[in-house]
Amino acid sequence: MSNDNSLTHQRIRVRITKNYHQEPVISRLVSEYGLTVNIKAAFLGQDTISDGWFDLELEGTEAQIQNGLAYFEQLKLEIWDESRIGNW
Repeated sequence: MSNDNSLTHQRIRVRITKNYHQEPVISRLVSEYGLTVNIKAAFLGQDTISDGWFDLELEGTEAQIQNGLAYFEQLKLEIWDESRIGNW
């Protein structure tokens, strides 16, 4: 029997396009989706001419993580997960 409330981790990399540089997209993972977010690495310059990226470790229930990833997909942000880590 599985426990739907057990915490799990997932590591992702997300590309933040320039039109979202001023938006609190990472903060919303915490406030709206209840995730704990550990930023392992990041590149996001102050200029608005290029995209940036975050290397994130997400902690939450499976449902919370899936909802957070769906949020990124709604924003049409590119996501790499652990299965594609060799492409990082």
